[in-house]
Amino acid sequence: MSTAAVTAIAKNARMSPQKARLVADQIRGLPVGQAVNILRHSLKSASDVLLKVVLSAVANAEHNEGADIDELKVVYVAVDQAPVFKRFRARAKGRSNRILKRNCHITVAVGS
Repeated sequence: MSTAAVTAIAKNARMSPQKARLVADQIRGLPVGQAVNILRHSLKSASDVLLKVVLSAVANAEHNEGADIDELKVVYVAVDQAPVFKRFRARAKGRSNRILKRNCHITVAVGS
């Protein structure tokens, strides 16, 4: 395998970047097997999306680079803010409050 890391990206994931970063911090730098195990047993909703991205990065490394899965580590995890959905909720006396529905982009790179 080449020394470059192989990446996978999930764009516009429907969750707050702040909540996704809590899960991303848990798997950064771990071997892939251990990271997948943590994500499968986590109760956080962000772990489902992160698991799919990690498995996609592993599949990319195996298929495109011919990498050995047992030697892969999570080299890089980034959770960036995506465009925000803006909604309004009715309040008393004809007023309204803005509701921000945040989204995020998740990037995972695996390498040896």
